[in-house]
Amino acid sequence: MLFFYILIYAKLYLFLYKTNLFLMKLLSSQNYTIELGSILDSSFQDLLNNHYSGAKKIIIVDENTHDNCLEFLLTSFDTLKEAEVMLLPAGEENKVMEVCFQVWEALTEYQIGRNDLIINLGGGVVTDMGGFIASLFKRGVDFIHIPTSLVGMVDASIGGKNGVDLGSYKNQLGVFSHPKFIFIDPLFLATLPAEEWMNGYAEMLKHTLISDRNKYNNLKHISSGLDLKNLELIADSVHIKFDIVEADPLEIGLRKILNFGHTIGHALEGFFLEIEAISHGHAVALGMIAESYIAMQQGKLSKEDYFDIELTLLEKFSVPKLEDNYFQEIAELTRNDKKNRDSKILCSLVTEIGTCEFNCEVTLEEIIESLKYLSRFHK
Repeated sequence: MLFFYILIYAKLYLFLYKTNLFLMKLLSSQNYTIELGSILDSSFQDLLNNHYSGAKKIIIVDENTHDNCLEFLLTSFDTLKEAEVMLLPAGEENKVMEVCFQVWEALTEYQIGRNDLIINLGGGVVTDMGGFIASLFKRGVDFIHIPTSLVGMVDASIGGKNGVDLGSYKNQLGVFSHPKFIFIDPLFLATLPAEEWMNGYAEMLKHTLISDRNKYNNLKHISSGLDLKNLELIADSVHIKFDIVEADPLEIGLRKILNFGHTIGHALEGFFLEIEAISHGHAVALGMIAESYIAMQQGKLSKEDYFDIELTLLEKFSVPKLEDNYFQEIAELTRNDKKNRDSKILCSLVTEIGTCEFNCEVTLEEIIESLKYLSRFHK
């Protein structure tokens, strides 16, 4: 079995190296460092051998990364052979406090201290939860993110937001706390199903829609996940989020534009958890259509730009069936959005492709109308 894994990974590395995916790139802030490229060529080994040489190590995975990614990590880094592995149930519906309590109890049983290390190996759910768990345990244990999904690489693992859901409300419980390092290795993308590629693609489109029309025009013609296996595209998206977070780390102002599509998107995602779950990226894509429709109706966004956004997103993302009795309930979920202030629902709205404004007030009626409009595209 081990030989089989080594052979498969060797072939993948050869392919990805030839396609220029492993050119190491570094981004550093006062709080953390991001390394993009092969984790085998990164500072990860040196970090384990030196800075955390005497530390106990915990690896948090979910069912998917346990089966598809963990063995590669364990066989590549001898220092991790004694690490304790904690398995989370996969899926957004399991991003809840009950699971966190189980992990905290296990950390206590293993006598994990503040000088030990937690490694989060997984997609957005694992990095969100793992960061939250590490940040609160004993007032903070060092943690490292190794994102394995595209949405984890370009979005979820970056920015220091860690949290869990509360019922149908996304990320209602959370903290700002940065990992010490983020290691983004495209190799792990080889394990992704097609839907997960599109999850990340939605966030990449969002990054360009709020910041760079030219990059959006290049990105919108992507036709499949295979076209996204490009470190330059991934690096562009990482750079956009990194730069915005650095300018406003605690989301007081500018950083709010990263929430474009998320006010209505989170409401849709939370609502459908009780019916038939849709992925985070899918929900954000639908949220971007709805919020752009509101921006057009308010006169903030031209019809030309709106229909460009609508066409691009509807080509890639389907619209679930939205019954008439859903609209009010979905809209009501936006009342608890974290950006709201003084009982006003505040969105980040694109005013032209490449430009976004934050703290834009929208009404419940406008949200309902945008959902009714969106429902027309169900097939």
